[in-house]
Amino acid sequence: MKPMRQYLATLVVVWTGASIATYFYSQQQNIPASLAIAVLPAFLIEAAFYLAPGFAAVRKAFDALGSRSLRAALLVASAVLPYLVEAPRTGTFRMSSLFALLAAAVLVTFWYVGIRHSLPVDLAFLAVVGTVSLSSLFDQIYGQPARHVPLAILGRLMWARLGIMSVFSLRGIEDPRFGFVPSAAESRTGFLYYLFFLPVGGTLAYFLGVGRFHPPSLEWWKLGLLVIGTFLAFFWVVALFEEFFFRGFLQRLLERSFGSAIGGLAAASIIFGLAHLPFRHQFPNWRFAIVAGTTGVFYGLAFLKSGSVRASMVTHALVVTTWRVFFAAPN
Repeated sequence: MKPMRQYLATLVVVWTGASIATYFYSQQQNIPASLAIAVLPAFLIEAAFYLAPGFAAVRKAFDALGSRSLRAALLVASAVLPYLVEAPRTGTFRMSSLFALLAAAVLVTFWYVGIRHSLPVDLAFLAVVGTVSLSSLFDQIYGQPARHVPLAILGRLMWARLGIMSVFSLRGIEDPRFGFVPSAAESRTGFLYYLFFLPVGGTLAYFLGVGRFHPPSLEWWKLGLLVIGTFLAFFWVVALFEEFFFRGFLQRLLERSFGSAIGGLAAASIIFGLAHLPFRHQFPNWRFAIVAGTTGVFYGLAFLKSGSVRASMVTHALVVTTWRVFFAAPN
């Protein structure tokens, strides 16, 4: 019971923070209160679903609900619920969008229902998850009812946790120590491989011309808040999603297939780099893909060293924060 209480306590904290953030954001961006109130419940519902995969007790309770078909159907229902809550109230509801959302959710959740998993099946699943994630599908489905109210984030959060729960509950894998809060040891490992990456990544980025040092002109406390906010945003969303699939799932699949931890790391890093070819819509952006593939090596090493996705998430979020805050891509 205690682990479930941890999930509920975390949810209360997240809901409180989200409600406060919504108020201040709507005030700052001059968003009508009626629109903020219409959107907030959908984000609170999605937050409850998004947190669930990070708690083993919640995953175990979900697995006990019934057959894989039933669990897949429940995941599909959870995928469309936030949309059904906000879209009619914001005037963005479209039946075609609902069907597209249903189709995507059914595809990913029922992938492993009745299909015996194998390396080709797993790789095809990852390709589908990655393709949809990189597409503009959720921008088209959710729309933007007003300026500074991009609702596609609801779809991207949904897609991340839907894929993760499908792998955990419907395919079944050994837990790669997945979660939202790293231990002290995982944090040290993640930070260590971030330090190892800096001279390599900095040198590579310089010679490839993919970035220039461009620190923001902010007071020290504002800079500190920017760094912390950027780190947490990427740690809990982008790094969580990408590290689960590329390190916790793909790297281990390839390691078993090759019979070599280094072989799995190398192959996963190459694929990770190739996934960044469309960076900034400059396809094929080979220079950035090379840098991204190199970062993947250090993320993978952090994962190998710790056996934990949370450690590679730390490395990943630190690298991206450094890039976003202190560097800017050349025009």
